[in-house]
Amino acid sequence: MKTRILLCCAALLSAAACSNSGRYERNDLELVTAYTAKDFCSCMFVMERDEGYCRAWTKANPQVARIEVDTQHKLVRTSALSLWSGAARWKNEREGCVNE
Repeated sequence: MKTRILLCCAALLSAAACSNSGRYERNDLELVTAYTAKDFCSCMFVMERDEGYCRAWTKANPQVARIEVDTQHKLVRTSALSLWSGAARWKNEREGCVNE
């Protein structure tokens, strides 16, 4: 009986190890900074909302530490813990904002 249990556990661990090979390897903070940059850019330059509204609208968890807006170049840069960053720029009316 113990042998069967051990074999089942080994099979489950092996299956779990194989399924992780296709796992998305990026860090959550890297994803949230890129996503926040695109959302903030879309809020300001596509929806034409003010910066205060967009800061509240794009509140993320984990919190993005810094959001910089360059209204002249229609560019938004975000960063978290000085290690991860994202940027999005308004491209045109048809495509809206795209990540850089």
